[in-house]
Amino acid sequence: MDPVDEEAARRHRAKVWGGAERKLWHAPVDGTVGTRLRALAEWAEASGLAEGPPDAYGDGLVEELELRVAATLGLPAAVFFPTGTMAQQVALRCWAGRTGSPVVALHPLAHPEVHEGGALAAVSGLRTVHPTDAPRLPTAEEVRDHPEPFGTLMLELPLRDAGFVLPTWDELTGTVEAARERDAVVHFDGARLWECPAFLGRPLAEIAGLADSVYVSFYKSLGGLSGAALAGPEDVMAEARVWRHRYGGQVFQEYPAALSALRGLEVELPRLPSYVAHARVVADAVREALTESGTGWFRVHPETPHTHQFQVWLPYDPETLTRASVAQTESTGTVLFRRWSAPGAGGPPGVSVTELTVAEPGLEWTAEDVKAAVRDFLSRLA
Repeated sequence: MDPVDEEAARRHRAKVWGGAERKLWHAPVDGTVGTRLRALAEWAEASGLAEGPPDAYGDGLVEELELRVAATLGLPAAVFFPTGTMAQQVALRCWAGRTGSPVVALHPLAHPEVHEGGALAAVSGLRTVHPTDAPRLPTAEEVRDHPEPFGTLMLELPLRDAGFVLPTWDELTGTVEAARERDAVVHFDGARLWECPAFLGRPLAEIAGLADSVYVSFYKSLGGLSGAALAGPEDVMAEARVWRHRYGGQVFQEYPAALSALRGLEVELPRLPSYVAHARVVADAVREALTESGTGWFRVHPETPHTHQFQVWLPYDPETLTRASVAQTESTGTVLFRRWSAPGAGGPPGVSVTELTVAEPGLEWTAEDVKAAVRDFLSRLA
């Protein structure tokens, strides 16, 4: 497709899905500039933050956010970053300097390997190794027995591209202990760490406390505009501030992003357990509807979602499924599935995958609502 046509199609999809009357969640691109700003301003007024001064190079609301994140995660200090990519580059660089090893052990489906254009090597001079390529986090045995030395073990919790999957608490603690046995430090890519307590059965601070450093995102689960934080020991965070400036992340003013992150911690974080619980209801209903339809092969993965997000796989090409998703919303005002894509390298041909997220709007959907939407969607594939 011509790039101009693809951009027009993207904008059309965003407009259709963003304006849907019924949806399972509000995507970050839903709504308009005006509606998003008005909602944020209303919350700022209600929370008593509207009359404070804007930040300048990380003070004010940004500093307040850093303190709030450190307290929530039970870690000594936190540093705000404009992007998670930058935050993790800095974290892994700091640990490489302390361990004397530029080697990072991580999963080949982890965000830095799939979505950052080789930045760890190109920008930070780091090298990666893979304890496993199975679609799950590495086990203690795989970490313990990996033949190459490494200075840092990075664990993405949950592992998004494998289906938002998590290990059990015992598996996670075992993997961390195996890294310690090798004198490696442990860093959590916790972009979506906020929803992990429901599956792991432990509070956020106890989960974060397993690692030497933790990165969290503010827009993936908390509904923020952008931004991330890196949390860990005070001396490492002090060095992280130096590298943030060197990487170009010392932004003059970031109060809109910081304000939206504070709102996320106040409003969305307490709701996440209910989203996770209802995602399991939605996943069961999707599976039942697909089974009853006689569609043939399909997959809902994981069968019981570990977080409030999961994958759905169908044996059609992405364009056909995406067109059906758009047509359903245009016709009914309901958006169930959004964009579909082909599986990554090594994935099976002839199938497509999409991600479902369940958040506040989705709590109103009953199992029968979901099944009816699935049936309507499938009718558009004929």
